[in-house]
Amino acid sequence: MNFSPAPATPAPAPKRGLRHNYLSFLEDTAQTLGVMAPTGTLGIILPLLIAKGGNTTWITFSITLIAFSLIMFCVYRFSQHHASAGAIASFADAGLGRWPGVIAGWCYVGAMGFGVASVAPSSAYYADLVITQITGVPGSIARGALITSAVIVVAALIAYRDIKLSTVLMLAIEFASLAAIILIVAFAMFHYSAWIDRPQLQLEGAHLPGFQYALVFGFMTLAGFESVTALGAEASHAKRTIPKVILGCLIPIGILYLVVIYCLVALARKNGMIFDQLNAPFDTIARSMNLGSLGYLSSIGVSLSYFACTLGSMNAGARVLYSMARRNQFAPGFGIAHPVNATPSQGIILLAATGIAIPVTLLLMRVSLSDCINYVTQLTSYGFISSYFLVCLALPFYLYRRKLLLGVDVIISVAALLILTVVLGLSVFPVPDAPWRYLPYLFFLLVLAGTGISWRYIRRHGSTHEPLPEPDSTDEVSNLL
Repeated sequence: MNFSPAPATPAPAPKRGLRHNYLSFLEDTAQTLGVMAPTGTLGIILPLLIAKGGNTTWITFSITLIAFSLIMFCVYRFSQHHASAGAIASFADAGLGRWPGVIAGWCYVGAMGFGVASVAPSSAYYADLVITQITGVPGSIARGALITSAVIVVAALIAYRDIKLSTVLMLAIEFASLAAIILIVAFAMFHYSAWIDRPQLQLEGAHLPGFQYALVFGFMTLAGFESVTALGAEASHAKRTIPKVILGCLIPIGILYLVVIYCLVALARKNGMIFDQLNAPFDTIARSMNLGSLGYLSSIGVSLSYFACTLGSMNAGARVLYSMARRNQFAPGFGIAHPVNATPSQGIILLAATGIAIPVTLLLMRVSLSDCINYVTQLTSYGFISSYFLVCLALPFYLYRRKLLLGVDVIISVAALLILTVVLGLSVFPVPDAPWRYLPYLFFLLVLAGTGISWRYIRRHGSTHEPLPEPDSTDEVSNLL
C-alpha cells in the first residue's frame, strides 16, 4: 500500500454547491478590496467630499473612520464564530431570528445590486473620459450606456466562471491602480512642497451643511469591507482568515484615505484647483507636473477599480441570494450552484441584468451619467446602513446565547447603533430636494417587496430548513431554529 500524500489539488465542488476551503488569505483580501474599490474612491468620492467639506474634510472623515471601526468590531466578532455564504443576512438571523435575517438579506442584496448599478457607470464614466482625451470625440448617452453594459457583462462572465479567477483579477487591478495614484500624490507633494497646510489644520471655513454632506456621503468610502464574509466556507479556515481580512483592510485603507484627503486639499490650494469643476483630479495634478502618461494611468486605474467593484459586488450579492434560497427564503433555483464552476450562477445573472437595466433606463430618460451614479449610490448607501444596523443590533443577542457576551461588546454595539441612526437621520433630514427625497421610500418599498417574496416561499415550503448537502451545513442554519 502507498501511504505517500497525494498531490495538492483544488477542493472539489460539492454536488451543486459552492467549493469549500478553496480561497487563500490573499484571495479573500481581494474580495474586500474589490468591493471597497480604494482607487475608485480616491478618484471620485473623495474629491466630491472635499468639494463640499473643504478644510474640514479630514476631520469629518476621521469621524467616519471611527464609526466604521465600531461597525467593523461587530462584524469581526460575528465572523469569529459564524461562517456562511449568507454573510450579513446570516449574522442578523443568528442573533435576532428569521425575519430580521430576511430583512437584512434583502437590504444587503439591495446594497450589492444597486452597487453594481452605480459602480459600473462609474467605471464607464472614467473610461469615457480616457476615450475623449485620446480621440477628442465627446461622450454621449449611447456611449455611456454601451460601456456600462460592457463592464457588467464582462464582470458577470468572470464571476460566473470562477471565484478564484475573480479574486486574482481584483487584487491585480487594485494594487496596480493604487500604485499609480500614490505615485502622483507623492510626486506632487514633493514638487509643490505642500506639506504644511495651515487652513486645514485650523479648520478654516467650517460650516454645518458641508459637515453633514461629508458625513453622509463619506459613509460610502469604507462600505464593503465586510463583503469577504459572503465567501463563507469557500474561504480556507474561514473563521480565522475572514476576521484577519476584515481587520487588515479597513483601518489601513481608512488611513490612506485620510492622508490623501489632506494632500489633495493642500495641492488644490497650491494649484488653484476646484474639485467641483474637475472630472479627473489626479490626471490634472499629473499634467501640472508634465506627467501626462501617469495621468492617463490614474484614469484607467479608477475605471478598472470600479470594474473590480462591479465584479466583487456580484460575487457577494449572488452568494447572499444563494444562501437565502437554501433557507427557503427565495426561489430554490438560486440555491443551486453551477455544476461545473461551483458559482451561484443564477444570482450573478440576476444582478447583472438589474445592474444593466437600472443605469441604462436612467440614461435613456436623459439623466446624465454623473447624476445616475449619484442617485443609485444613495440607494446603495441605504442598503449598507440598514444591514449594518441589524448586524450591530444582533451581536449582543448572539453572544449572550453562546455565553460569550462581554461588556465591551454591548458598549460598542450601542455606540455603532447610535452613529448609524445619526447617519441615516442626516441623510433624510432636512428633507432634500426631488428626486433625492423619494429615494429612501423607493428603497423601503423594494425591501418590503423582497420580504414579501421571502414570506411566500417560507409559507410554501414550511418553517423548517431542508437538509443542506454541503459540509458544515450547520453554519447555514439559524441558531434559533
